[in-house]
Amino acid sequence: MATVSASDANRNFSALLREVAHGRTYTVLSRGKPVATLGPVQSDARARKVARKALLARLHAQQPATGARGWSRDELYER
Repeated sequence: MATVSASDANRNFSALLREVAHGRTYTVLSRGKPVATLGPVQSDARARKVARKALLARLHAQQPATGARGWSRDELYER
């Protein structure tokens, strides 16, 4: 991944877009710190696959419920 300063990206935006269309990815730096990534759009199938993988990882990482309830459902709705 190449880097480009924000000012250079601004001056050469059309050229950067042509490079991105060919698959190149850039990290945009502002005052030497990365602030954005300019890269090709992922296909819908690829984006769905990545999202599904992330969701399944979160679901598998959940800890089981612990502790016992000291109340019943009816008690929650008592007035």
